[in-house]
This record gives sequence, C-alpha cells and structure tokens, in this order.
Amino acid sequence: MITCEKVTKCFGEVTALSPFDLEVKSGEFIAVKGASGCGKTTLLLMLGGMLRPSGGTVNFDGQNLYDRPRAARAEYRAKEVGFVFQMFHLVPYLSVEENVQLAARNGLSAADLLEQFGLEHRFTHTPGELSAGERQRVALARALVNEPRLILADEPTGNLDPKNDRQVFEHLSTFHRDGGTVIVVTHGSTADVFADRIVELKAPA
Repeated sequence: MITCEKVTKCFGEVTALSPFDLEVKSGEFIAVKGASGCGKTTLLLMLGGMLRPSGGTVNFDGQNLYDRPRAARAEYRAKEVGFVFQMFHLVPYLSVEENVQLAARNGLSAADLLEQFGLEHRFTHTPGELSAGERQRVALARALVNEPRLILADEPTGNLDPKNDRQVFEHLSTFHRDGGTVIVVTHGSTADVFADRIVELKAPA
C-alpha cells in the first residue's frame, strides 16, 4: 500500500527527518515511536500527502504521491485517508453530529457511526460540552465517515486518561480487523498490544 524510499525532510538548515525507508502493507497496524524531534509527525504529514519530502519518494499503491497534482492529493486525502489528531480539531460551534457529517462525502450516516461510539446521547452537543474522551471518539467517527482504507493518527491519546486511551486503540483495532490499515504515532505503550509491528524513528544526527 505505502512505501517510503530514502525519504528526508529539511526545513532550511534543520533536518526534521533523516533518510528513512518504510513499507506498509494493506491491512497492517503500525505504531511509530521515537524521541521528540525524530520526525514522527513530519513522516505522518508526508504519508498524508500534506508535506512534500525534501528527498526520496512516498508511494501509495505504487504511485508517487508527490507526482500527483495538488487536486489529486486532496482527493487522495478525502477518499483514502482518515486523520486523527491529539488536539481533536473539531469545529467548536457545530454539534457533534454536524462535525462528523461535515466530513462526509459518500452518504454514510454520521448518526449510525456516533451510535457505534456510544455517543447517541451527544448528537446535539458542541465539542465544548464533551469530555476529552468523547471529543476523541467524535474525531474517530469523523475519520471513519468516508470509509477510508487508511487511518493516520498523530498521538491520538496524548490528552486522554488510561481508560479512554485504551478505548481509542480498541476502536482503531476494530477498523484494522475489518481490513483497514492504521499508522499511529505514539509515545505510549498501549499501542504495543494492538500493533502488528513497531517502527522506531531516531532523531537526526
């Protein structure tokens, strides 16, 4: 599904990601770990088609993502990828249901998804009225509403307590068991139980 070949990223004189190779097969659950500053989030942004590498190639289904025009990369993100972030990035003035439906492109019911996440009593609430765990479940529902093939999650449980931490990974595991591919950046140990393998990144020298 995804291959990175000698991928690097520099911001001026600063190296954010040293030359890096990665192959992720369809249906894998990968946990990406490493010290702060080693390029984990940078890698995730490149896999999502949002940050062009300084060198090397990022391929999805055998095609270089960054040979595609910008509109085609936007279509890739909308159709193939669901994103989950540590800070949730929900629209504060929209209801829970509206936040999920806003991302929908294929008619999948936001209400049905939210019920699966145990949020049927929160449809009309805004994000500010939810707990951190509930906000992350809304964000997960939003990531899944277009039935993507790939979930990219950047520290999705960094702001959660242990109970909600595990619950998020259980939802990601359900997506994985149904055939989805998961790449999650994490500092914690919960992912170790669910991931097929762990990829360690090292900070640039």
